[in-house]
Amino acid sequence: MVDTLKTAPLECDVLVVGAGPVGLTLAMDLAGRGVKVVVAETRRYAEPPSVKCNHVSARTMEQFRRLGVAHKLRGAGLPADHPNDVVFRTSVTGQELTRIPIPCQRDRYTETEGPDAWWPTPEPPHRINQIYLEPILLEHTAALPGVTLLNRTQVTGFTQDGGGVQAQTLDLDTNGERTIRARYLVGCDGGSSGVRKQIGAKLEGTAVIQRVQSTFIRAPGLRALIPGKPAWSYYAVNPRRCGTVFAIDGHETWLVHNHLNPHEPEFDSVDRDWAIRQILGVGEDFRYEVISKEDWVGRRLVADRFRDRNVFIAGDAAHLWVPYAGYGMNAGIADAINLSWLLAARIQGWAGEAILDAYEAERQPITEQVSHFAMDHAQKMIRARSAVPPNLEAPDAAGATERERIGRESYDLNVQQFCCAGLNFGYYYSGSPIMAGDGEPPPAYTMGGFTPSTVPGCRAPHIWLPDGRSLYDAFGPGYTLLRLDARADTAPLVAAAQARRMPLQVLDLQAVQDMPEAYRHRLVLCRADQHVVWRGDALPADAHALVGLLCGVSAAAGSSSPPAALQAAPVCTAA
Repeated sequence: MVDTLKTAPLECDVLVVGAGPVGLTLAMDLAGRGVKVVVAETRRYAEPPSVKCNHVSARTMEQFRRLGVAHKLRGAGLPADHPNDVVFRTSVTGQELTRIPIPCQRDRYTETEGPDAWWPTPEPPHRINQIYLEPILLEHTAALPGVTLLNRTQVTGFTQDGGGVQAQTLDLDTNGERTIRARYLVGCDGGSSGVRKQIGAKLEGTAVIQRVQSTFIRAPGLRALIPGKPAWSYYAVNPRRCGTVFAIDGHETWLVHNHLNPHEPEFDSVDRDWAIRQILGVGEDFRYEVISKEDWVGRRLVADRFRDRNVFIAGDAAHLWVPYAGYGMNAGIADAINLSWLLAARIQGWAGEAILDAYEAERQPITEQVSHFAMDHAQKMIRARSAVPPNLEAPDAAGATERERIGRESYDLNVQQFCCAGLNFGYYYSGSPIMAGDGEPPPAYTMGGFTPSTVPGCRAPHIWLPDGRSLYDAFGPGYTLLRLDARADTAPLVAAAQARRMPLQVLDLQAVQDMPEAYRHRLVLCRADQHVVWRGDALPADAHALVGLLCGVSAAAGSSSPPAALQAAPVCTAA
């Protein structure tokens, strides 16, 4: 007998396909904005994910702070006192070559020394595997009003019309069919995305950069064999085999990546057990258990478009690349945060349909940039692994010299990916249809470095407020106008926003000490996702034109120099 409750049609504002970290983040943010969401997922509720992402970036943690889950995540993953260092050794149990120090969970907010301890953020990065991350996001999302989770549900197809999307779904346990009517649909359904295929988007780029034979193992005896201070990540460098090992629970579970060489085209080109033992530096008598095989292919692929009318794609559905710097999942979550407030603005009725054009205009160029950073780093690592000197482990002066050299080169090459300030804080949106540039170009950034800036499109530099809150804690759900000079008149913009029902709040910052030099203007207008959209010493001559731009109902957009109506009015001072 078919359960009619499981086959009855459903209606929602947004149908999210996929309940991984990207889909769950999107659902969380939408629900927090009063949007009715249905999430369709083929797995059972709380079915464990595969052992994938091991790192949540600072930018992602800043958003999780806003969504109310950052504190939950901090308490999960590795033990609180387990070092988050990245260490390079001749094998996991061999000689140490170099170490990149990263604070443990216990010291993450208080440590002041180290390559990422200085970062200007209220939420430093967090090392946690997806098997611990995803259940927390799932539990939090499931408890939110306005969210309906449909597990063991496959979206088999959809059609679009002027009013939205009609999706067909299949219950994988009962074979029951159901129709879901949604205003918008977002495919967060991974690299083999059915949503991407149905809208006709194509992945473009480099199909294969690196093959990795990856194995999730249980080895209770390994940690006792590792000399010196433990680490979160171990890079094994020796002439026989190069690989990477991540501590998953800090006790007995480990993820072993065996980086296959260019002349090893298949996952079984190398004996798995032999490679694991060479990477760990253990003999045949060492015992471990294979929990699962997690082989993967590193690529650099970006979809040629992220949208077809009322259907969008995000995360791995839109882009795939070698997960260096942890920017596979984190880039997908950035997609979700970017898209969620745009959809909510349209559904709430204060924004025009054109506001949705900002998603592809902003996110596609960024994913192209990040994918090139990741690919370039992957190619450098491939070259480094092919150039390991044969005497690296030799117990003589020549061997010691080589170990010192490889250690120095490994640190210089990799500190930028594990402490990637540029990818966290330096990226910017240029050419957005809902930002008003002022002619100044955004500062360039690298994987590891950036220059704080309030150029429209950049992330608003972080400051701590006198009451102890982060600047971002004080941001509103829509737009926030930062006023650095009490004499700056904000009333015309407030009135224009109210007339349009655009959410806007004014935040006075005159009491802030040690204001970053980047805040050179008296007024800086920001979005909830922390990006600057306009700045000036006085409001533009036509505040309504600026509000129209921000709401996606004005054609004056996408330029680094604003039209006259959006230029800041001259500041008048008393003689």
